[in-house]
Amino acid sequence: MLFDDRRQAGRQLAWHLEFLRGHNVVVLGLARSGVPVAYEVAQELGAPLDVLVVRRLRVPWQPEWTFGAVGRNGVRVLDESVVRKTGLSPAEQTAVERRVRAELDWWVGHYSAGRQPLPLAGRTAVIVDDGLTTGVTAEAACRVVRGQGAAEIVFAVPVGSAAVVTELHRVADEVICMQTLLHMDSVGAWYHHFGQTSDAEVADLLARAAHPVPAVPLVAAAPSPRMWRRQVQLPAAGVRLAARLTLPDEAPAVVAFAHGSGSGRHGRHNRYLADALNRAGLGTLLLDLLTEDEEHDQAKVFDVLLLARRLRAAADWLRHETGLPIAHFGRGTGTAAALEAASAPDADVRALVSRGGRPDLVIPTALARVRAPTLLIVGGQDTTVLELNRLAADRMHCEHQLAVVPDATHLFTEPGALATVAELARDWFTTHLARPAAQASPRRSA
Repeated sequence: MLFDDRRQAGRQLAWHLEFLRGHNVVVLGLARSGVPVAYEVAQELGAPLDVLVVRRLRVPWQPEWTFGAVGRNGVRVLDESVVRKTGLSPAEQTAVERRVRAELDWWVGHYSAGRQPLPLAGRTAVIVDDGLTTGVTAEAACRVVRGQGAAEIVFAVPVGSAAVVTELHRVADEVICMQTLLHMDSVGAWYHHFGQTSDAEVADLLARAAHPVPAVPLVAAAPSPRMWRRQVQLPAAGVRLAARLTLPDEAPAVVAFAHGSGSGRHGRHNRYLADALNRAGLGTLLLDLLTEDEEHDQAKVFDVLLLARRLRAAADWLRHETGLPIAHFGRGTGTAAALEAASAPDADVRALVSRGGRPDLVIPTALARVRAPTLLIVGGQDTTVLELNRLAADRMHCEHQLAVVPDATHLFTEPGALATVAELARDWFTTHLARPAAQASPRRSA
């Protein structure tokens, strides 16, 4: 997919960051070319915009090669592979860095003239650029922001190198990339119009963001609950699984997401749905049931018993960490794992929701043993999966319901479809998690 220009790319990128709306966010555009993209993100999220300056360290006799980057407060990131290839001596590196730091100070002063930089302490910093080919400037930017006290760092780009995106997870809490490419030589190749961003354009966008046209709310918005988040590596059946735990203040329960293959904790649909549950006051655990190496092993992708064992281990960890009741939200083969886990005699799963799931992968006797109130959500145009869910529902003896989202296909990408899923799941969880487990009376409906 080619973008018309940076502004259009920013509007599309903002959709992938919708899960941050309403949070304590500051959007930071990397000077200069990242600012037009960041402006659109900030406008869509209703967040303040600032500019972030980092500077590349270039090989003197081959300036197209970058051997590092620097930022304020002494931040320096080196690409050791380029240093080795070029044979740059420590003295030569120091000379380049001294000159570039002088430029850095000038640019920071230039962009901040007449105004104070936005405080980042305790806030979510969304760093935005127009593309990601090498990791040194992005890493330097993340380290600068972390040094300024940001509670969470999200690095967001329209297009980027897969290897760099993976590496950047070391320093950023989230990396959002709309198009991740195995081979990427040039950011400009992915834009129809890719002219240089001028200082005048940066100044204009910052001024416009600082004085937005105020919107008149029709209804006063309810305050969002305070939340804390952390990335975890939890032990589960012999491996350590990457997960993202979010707990609003006074959350009554935690919903563990059981993802199918290719839809992990970074998937934008999962984040969107988790955010909807967080706003309703529920905790969430976005969990990868497979390691990165295992995701390409089809035998493990469809090993429901393996996935269920890991999900049970994750639920045990959650109970120990939070002391809260547990519910499951499944998708694809993750639904089968959630149902299998909930069918165990000692299972204490308070509620279960499936989105486009595969309950047919669970043996009928296990389906009959599930006691958790279960909602099966399927797209009306996803006819094969819809029939599989109907057959599975007929074998369930717990309270359950089949909800069909009209005109939606398997991924629920149609306008309004995912929002409908979020509302259905939110209402099911909040209704059933508000009552003690013993009060969950059996009922069948479809």
